[in-house]
Amino acid sequence: MKLNDFLLHSDVLSLSLAFMLLALSLASWVVIGWKWHLLSRVSQDLPRSVAAFWQAPGFEDARQSVAQFDRDVCVLPLLDATLLPLGGTLASCGDRHQQLTRVLRDTLQQVLRRLQWGQILLATAGAISPFLGLLGTVWGIVNALMGLGLGEGGQISIHEIAAPVGEALVMTAAGLAVAIPAVMGYNLLGRRIGRIEVELEGFAHDLRALLAGSGD
Repeated sequence: MKLNDFLLHSDVLSLSLAFMLLALSLASWVVIGWKWHLLSRVSQDLPRSVAAFWQAPGFEDARQSVAQFDRDVCVLPLLDATLLPLGGTLASCGDRHQQLTRVLRDTLQQVLRRLQWGQILLATAGAISPFLGLLGTVWGIVNALMGLGLGEGGQISIHEIAAPVGEALVMTAAGLAVAIPAVMGYNLLGRRIGRIEVELEGFAHDLRALLAGSGD
């Protein structure tokens, strides 16, 4: 099927579905490429940042050491959260352990939300693309059969049926071509985010224990 033939013979709905699939495909590949690069850097920087923190002689030295490795700012927010002024507010109620638990939990959620950005788009593309393709196929077949029914001569050849139906089935293949990379990207990236989340949660737990025990 040639692109010119599709553009010339398709109606508004078919063109709209095709452009929606194209937009979802481009957006999915952009998100997959960007997030793969981001998560690869975080996976490399996180162990270095944690190691730099524990090897430092003091907290301020540790923060400066972490800043050299934490290119995507995933560890530094946890360190900064422990220095937030809490006096004179409801946030200062409770002991130091409770305060640290609250600020580290909230900061960790902010970091994870940034890492998870784009996952909803991939999940949406993977879920709806096959149905958009199927809708385009059904609509194309309906239009093809209606066009054949309006033809002249009373006889219909196999070619007259196969050509428009084959063109309509391309939409199903297009839907799958968009959905499969999106679903694979969602699953692979989700696993990498899960591993990073475990490491960040472990560091936040150790950091809370260290500061709550020292009373800093």
